Amino acid sequence: MTRNIQVSELDRRAVEDQQVEIVERKGLGHPDSICDGIAEDVSRALSQLYLDRVGKVLHYNTDETQLAAGRAAPAYGGGEVIEPIYILIVGRATKSYEQDGRTVELPVDSTALAAARAYLEEQIPELEYGTDVVVDVRLGEGSGDLQDVFGEEEVQVPMANDTSYGVGHAPLTETETIVREIERGINGKYAAEHPEVGPDVKVMGKREGDRIDVTVAVAMIDAYIADLEAYKAAVSNVQEYATELARSYTDREVNVEVNTADDYDAGSVYLTVTGTSAEQGDDGSVGRGNRANGLITPNRPMSMEATSGKNPVNHIGKIYNLLSTAAAEDVVEQVDGIRDLQMRLLSQIGRPIDEPHVADAQIVTEADVDVADIEAEVTEIVDGNLANVTGITREAIEGEISTF
Repeated sequence: MTRNIQVSELDRRAVEDQQVEIVERKGLGHPDSICDGIAEDVSRALSQLYLDRVGKVLHYNTDETQLAAGRAAPAYGGGEVIEPIYILIVGRATKSYEQDGRTVELPVDSTALAAARAYLEEQIPELEYGTDVVVDVRLGEGSGDLQDVFGEEEVQVPMANDTSYGVGHAPLTETETIVREIERGINGKYAAEHPEVGPDVKVMGKREGDRIDVTVAVAMIDAYIADLEAYKAAVSNVQEYATELARSYTDREVNVEVNTADDYDAGSVYLTVTGTSAEQGDDGSVGRGNRANGLITPNRPMSMEATSGKNPVNHIGKIYNLLSTAAAEDVVEQVDGIRDLQMRLLSQIGRPIDEPHVADAQIVTEADVDVADIEAEVTEIVDGNLANVTGITREAIEGEISTF
């Protein structure tokens, strides 16, 4: 098989060399990320349900999950949620399947609700399920024409469900790395040691020349904040941590500011009951936040497709965004002399997903490297990724790959 793989010089400066760079990441507790996380965990749960019950993944998509914000009254020492957050799991799913002369009924809705509950309890533990947050499910019946096969038997490469595209890039710039690692760090080890820090952490990075400014918004949990002075100390500690972390990834000048909307004189601070702005007016939707690589990068091409919640068997909006990112990372890791690579994969509906309409790798090289000298290596690596495209499906089902 000869795949249509194009390798060319990218006619622009590497993002690292551009004068202005903007990067954003919405953390795990952001309303949009909550929707992404629930949609993807429900997706994985449905895939496992289908594999367990009928031996193959059937048609479904849960990528329309929505969050309607609640209302809360935070207070130092502990406030309360007045109106619960409402989350609606929306999509399509196969609820019954004819197999060996019998009808297999599949508990799709209850599986989705259980997955959503488990996700919320793990990621936003201050939210009391059923009182602070209400989860509902509206999964319409999937079409029998669209049932997809991905079982333990010999895997057949599926046909693309749509004419669409995915994009990825590598390597990450210093600013991209800083933004990603600050959110991961705060929501990881730091939060484990500082319970006052909620999971709704939003990080915005801006680089102008050799100066990087990072703005961090952190929802503080009121039960662990005694008064304004304790709040100020919590903000200062986050700022110190984020600054030190950022400086470990760059020699550029770095400035970090935290919760810049606070007005101490007016008593207005980012205090929450549950650790997410979803409790007080911020709605959320799947696909409105981070792209497949976990970042929002306006200096780069991006796909508008939501990655989370889509069926991992043949839904190009999921597979090609994940695959293009993985392929770009593999190329940069294995081929010397690449400063900037953007990968674009375009499908054509009805074609096997390992045969894209075009796989386009555009490269900025080091000054002493010519694209022609590395074209064969790049082509081989991209071709290998496409040949193993069903590996992306397995990784998604098993939760080994992040979608946001």
